[in-house]
This record gives sequence, C-alpha cells and structure tokens, in this order.
Amino acid sequence: MNNQDKLKLSQSLVSASEKELSANSSISHNPKRRALLGQTLAYAGAAGAMGLGAKSALAQNLPIPESNKTMGRPIPPEDYGMPSKYESKVKRRRTDVFVNRQNFSDWSMTPLASQLGTMTPNGLIFERHHNGIPDINPDVHKFVIHGLVRQPLEFSMADIVKYPSVTKFHFMECSGNGLTDWLAPKSKTVQQTHGLLSCAQWTGVPVSTLLEEAGVLKEAKWGLAEGADGSAHARSIPIDKLLNDSLLVYASNGEMLRPENGYPLRMFTPGWEGNTSVKWLRRLKLGTEPWHLRSETARYTDPMPDGKWRQFSMEMEAKSVITSPSGGMTIRPGVVQVQGFAWSGNGKIRGVDITLDGGKTWREARLEEPVMDQCLTRFRYEFKWDGSPMKMASRTVDSTGYVQPTVDDIKKVRAIVGFVQHNNAVFPWAVNPAGEVTNAIG
Repeated sequence: MNNQDKLKLSQSLVSASEKELSANSSISHNPKRRALLGQTLAYAGAAGAMGLGAKSALAQNLPIPESNKTMGRPIPPEDYGMPSKYESKVKRRRTDVFVNRQNFSDWSMTPLASQLGTMTPNGLIFERHHNGIPDINPDVHKFVIHGLVRQPLEFSMADIVKYPSVTKFHFMECSGNGLTDWLAPKSKTVQQTHGLLSCAQWTGVPVSTLLEEAGVLKEAKWGLAEGADGSAHARSIPIDKLLNDSLLVYASNGEMLRPENGYPLRMFTPGWEGNTSVKWLRRLKLGTEPWHLRSETARYTDPMPDGKWRQFSMEMEAKSVITSPSGGMTIRPGVVQVQGFAWSGNGKIRGVDITLDGGKTWREARLEEPVMDQCLTRFRYEFKWDGSPMKMASRTVDSTGYVQPTVDDIKKVRAIVGFVQHNNAVFPWAVNPAGEVTNAIG
C-alpha cells in the first residue's frame, strides 16, 4: 500500500465516521468495515507486534466471541470481588522441601512468577506462622506501651485508627527466604526458592507517634514487640529503629490486614527481616537491653566461621531473582523476555545485570518505574536465544553501592551449615537445548 492509497483509505474512514454520527444504526458493527479497520491497524503496528511474537492480523476478519453475544453475569447487591476462575492456579503454596507433619509452625510462599506488578495482592502475601493463625476480634483487642516510659498507655483499635496515618510502599521478606537452596538444588520453582517475599502498600501509625505520647525515658535502648498468637512470638527491636521508620500497621493495599498477615494490628519494620514485623501485636515494652528470647538465640541467628552465632542481623541486603523464565518453565528459540525483581532493605535499586553464561559476562537490564526505597523493582532484558544451553542469573546493586554477592562470597564471612538464613546470593537458572528451565544452584 503506497502513501496515496493510505491517504484515500484514511479519507474514506473519516467519511464513514461522519455518516455514522447521523445514521439510525451503527455501521461500526458492519463486518466489512471491521475488516477494513483491522487491516489499517495491522499495517500501522505490524512491525512492533511481530517483534514481540504477535501473530499477523493482516486482511483477517476478527471473529465475534461468544461473550459479545450473551448477557454477562449480573452485579450482586453486595460482594467481595474475587480473581477470575481462569486464574485459580495462582495461589500461595507451602514448602515442598521441609514438609511438616503439622500446619501450625510453617510458611507458604507468594507465586512470584505470576506477580505482574510490584505490589502483591493481599491474598498472595507470603505467610510465616509459629502457632497457627489466631482469630482476634478488633473490638476487644488491646495494644499496650509500657516499660521505660513516663506514662504507660493502653490503646484499642478504635483509638489507633484515629491517629494521623501514613501509607508506605515496602517489600517484606522472611530471613529464611532461600534457605533450602544454598549449595544444591532442592526447590524447583521460583515460588519455592524465593516466595517468602511480598511487597505491598502498608497503612498505619508511626510507632514514634505513640512513643512520643507515652514519653520515652532516656535509658530506653530496646523495645520488645510481642504478638497475641499462641506462640507469643516476640522480637527485640532497637529504639532507633522504632523511632525512625517503624509502623503500627492495620491495613495493606487499601483494606484491613488479612488474619494471616496480622489482623488487626502488626509491627512493620521496613527493610528488616519479616520476623521483626511482629503480627497480632499486643504490646511494646521498652528496656535497656535486648531480651535474648528463643527467637533471638536458637532461631534467627547466623552461624559464623569461628563457631559463634551472630545475633540481630536484621537488615535484608540487596537481592534479585529472575522470575521468568524460571524453574518449571520452557522457552523456545527466538526472542526471550527476561523478567524479575530486585530489592534492598538499605535503599533503592540502582541497577541490575543479567548473565546468560554463568557469570562470565554481564549485560545491563532495564529497570521499570517506579523505583522506590525498600520496595520491589521490576527489571527486564530481551535477547535472542539460539537453542544453546545457558546458565542465567541476575545481579543487583543498590543505592549504597552494595553489590549482590555470590554464595562463594558469603562463604568467606559466614558458615553455611545447618539452618542458614539471610541468603541473598546470586541465583542461577539452567536452560537445556529443549528449553527446559531448572534450578542451577551449586
């Protein structure tokens, strides 16, 4: 089609549109005109669409789907919206490596490969419980601040929601994320290797607001946050963190917290390991020293090369992972779109590199907006695959200049023995000539 023909076609479309404005019936539903429009649009966008794997629609009639011919389901008088039945496979899943005989002290993972944006839907935010999910009536729930304060205070949920709130976008990650796959492949999918990770819009009251009202004594250096669940899970948190950016959260993604995520109230410590964001929060006690609880001695500590164990390593350092293509997927020769997430508890993501040859060479990926502090950042990279075996991975650097390490880098400063947490190492996926993607750690 030359320029003259295109001009004539455009003029005919304008003329037809003018007629439609005054016609008794719509000519936009005329199959012949629909075919003409389809042809025009196909010519205009064929180059870009074909480059992304779209099929050519040149000179084809667009068939009318059944959904155009029937009534849709009615709007109910009141309802809570649910995902489409065609998305029923997108679910949290419990670990397939450490399979417990009970369902109370366990965790379930976010399906990262199916997460399309940086915010995780409330129904897919990962879970970690120490004694199941309590059923707490917000009308009777109480939160107390006591210890080294001038005036101990008790709050109902009605009291707390009256305070000026803030809304922040932050990731949350369990310190055990990746603990099954340090040295050898154990998990198959990215949901199982990295799914103890979510990102949400959190709404609540700054802890500093209520501490200011209670009056923090100068001797106070630590706070004990304790939950109202059957395990009474608790963590010691430095006073500086409590006063700096910690939140008393009661909502996520625009609605009240789900029971499994701490309803009606939880602590939220941005950028720190998830177990310090104590759920079902019932009290905050200020003291001069940490409490050295079981969760700070026998659990949530790091083995060191000298045989000692490190306490209070709360920060979640820079990390990234390719979510597509990832374990369990299959790719075909041609253009491959690599996608994934990067995050850091110490600032913004500054960049992400991709390797396709096991770390020999690296190529810069494209970051997608928004790029925010202590938040998931999506990255993309496109390349043409020729069917050769590959070993691909991502590596990120954050705004502090910290570069995501390899497992060998971490081995130099920590002992990889037993139940080891804080695994932020570069994670590889292998691709065989058939296009099958598998866990390539080790």
